[in-house]
Amino acid sequence: MRIPDGCTLAVGGFNGFGTPDALLAALRERFLKDGAPRNLTLMKSVSVGDRGERGVNRIALEGLLRRVITSHVGLEPAVAKLVEENKILAYMLPLGTVTDLYRAAASHRPGVLTHVGLETFVDPRLEGGKANDLTVREGEDLVSILNIDGEDWLFHRAVPVDVCLLRGTYADRRGNIVLSKEAMYGEQLEAAAAAHNHGGTVIVQVEQVVDEDFDPRIVKLHHTLVDFVVTAPPELHRQSYSYDEYRPEVAGECRVPIETRAAMPLNERKLCGRRAALELKADSLVNLGIGVPEAVAAVAAEEGFSDRITLSIESGVLGGVPLSGLGLGGTTNPEAIYKMPDTLCLYDGGVLDLAVLGMAEMDSEGNVNVSKFGGRVTGPGGFINISQNTPVMLFTGSFTAGGLKTACEGGQLRILQEGRAQKLVPHVEQITFSGAYARKKGQRVLYITERAVFRLAPEGIELIEIAPGMDLERDILAHMGFRPIISPNLREMDKRIFADEKMGLKL
Repeated sequence: MRIPDGCTLAVGGFNGFGTPDALLAALRERFLKDGAPRNLTLMKSVSVGDRGERGVNRIALEGLLRRVITSHVGLEPAVAKLVEENKILAYMLPLGTVTDLYRAAASHRPGVLTHVGLETFVDPRLEGGKANDLTVREGEDLVSILNIDGEDWLFHRAVPVDVCLLRGTYADRRGNIVLSKEAMYGEQLEAAAAAHNHGGTVIVQVEQVVDEDFDPRIVKLHHTLVDFVVTAPPELHRQSYSYDEYRPEVAGECRVPIETRAAMPLNERKLCGRRAALELKADSLVNLGIGVPEAVAAVAAEEGFSDRITLSIESGVLGGVPLSGLGLGGTTNPEAIYKMPDTLCLYDGGVLDLAVLGMAEMDSEGNVNVSKFGGRVTGPGGFINISQNTPVMLFTGSFTAGGLKTACEGGQLRILQEGRAQKLVPHVEQITFSGAYARKKGQRVLYITERAVFRLAPEGIELIEIAPGMDLERDILAHMGFRPIISPNLREMDKRIFADEKMGLKL
């Protein structure tokens, strides 16, 4: 048996891309038939699923899994259910830390030393990355604090990998793997090395085994790291979960004309995107998160300056037009495709000029939560790597949640129906971004909603702008769980944000 009981199983993939579905389907079938293997530790960088039954959702079975170590389960409802019901141990760590853990295991280092995650829920002085009560009670500590020359660091103990399930495009006769039809280059090398260098097994799913030698410049996984190659049927080897056909322009094989996008409706998403776009600078490297931040890209296209900024995704893709939803991680007409672990290392070093990320909850200290709500676990993904190391951070989201309806009339904002839930609360449920840590690092941080803009000030959260048509007490303060500092220079948001026509923005 290639996957024994109690082993650590690494699985490659990024959201809807690069999933070894045929191997996961076979593992599920074996467990349902034989009741084995049992009590596996599942290790993966990020969500590998489609919010349905594909990806690692296939192996989210009681008895098969005992523990998961990852950065995200937001697209894996079956895995998240096991976590939330305390059926398995669960650790949520920053995406870059997980990829670094593969490198640590591969090089037989004791672990990963990093500043990423300090003063967030990953910090052992808070939660230590433990995602549920079972892990708090029974799970070992994977994260500790080391003080070096008076400075605190997080130390993550390495996790040896026993078996690795990956995906490539083609294999040659010797087992060399190329990724020529993949939308991104993930952690294949790191995960394979982690397993191989510990005497483990590496199994790679491909579309086809070809009887030819590859150009050595395109080989991404050498046969010395590959134990078995499995040819997958087409239905279990789609380029992405977000579309059916193969798209060469996403794999960098060709470039296609970009269709003119229909203008976004003038809703709260676009209002946030427009206000955030005012912070963009020409020739900057920018990361946009999923959800509301995607509106920034739409605004940039509408205003005609998409080519003046470069968008970067933590999957490793640079330039082009990022896909959204399950397509997050891929890009139409990419300029470059880096490896994901390399890109996250660059993020940790501060390569980004600006980032726009989501804001599910924000509190009086400037903390932001995007990783856990009412006991429902999603995890941070690459959020912490990005948010802690980018000099200018814009967090965007609607002011309230649950049924909010707005309208713009005559250059003013109207609230047609208020959301049922407050998002600006006294204390966030989980700290994914630390306001206190950001102050220490000197980051410039704005919190942008459709009706108000706040900044992270030295003495607290300061309200600096409100939308035209909004009443400060009725529409802003009455729907917050804390009272912010009111700027003595409080001003109206740019009226162009609330007009139907283009803003006429220039970088």
